[in-house]
Amino acid sequence: MQFKTADLCDAHSDALQIAEPGFRDYGGHPRFHGQIVTLKLFEDNSLVRDTLALSGHGKVLVVDGGGSRRCALLGDMLAAKAVENGWSGILINGCIRDSADIAQMPLGVKALDTHPLKSVKKGVGETNLQLRFAGVTFNPGASLYADEDGIILSPGPLV
Repeated sequence: MQFKTADLCDAHSDALQIAEPGFRDYGGHPRFHGQIVTLKLFEDNSLVRDTLALSGHGKVLVVDGGGSRRCALLGDMLAAKAVENGWSGILINGCIRDSADIAQMPLGVKALDTHPLKSVKKGVGETNLQLRFAGVTFNPGASLYADEDGIILSPGPLV
């Protein structure tokens, strides 16, 4: 993937949303991009598991976990499922676990922090809706670009 968010901002800043800083890189690919797929949930990663079981080629899963730092919404088993199904990356407004293992996987993962506790599994949450966090609006089908410098959103593909 040959892009830099800084270069995309220089060329397209009028058409972009730029997420507020605060997300850390955890995956083996710090640079990733794709079409946004959204989930909204709280301390329950059942929908994360279900969504990552689907084909994710050219897609980025954006999970609004309400910013909770009380449990993890992604671990090594779900990250491996994402790799197996071709997901480009995952952005979580919440925590992950198994960070050392996830760092070895060919997957982009950004999250707020790590936490060793797994989430509950009640199947509660919403899919495919507009999300708002980090000062930006994540629309399903829009494009997300992430690298070591940050996260930007575009209504459509830039690269």
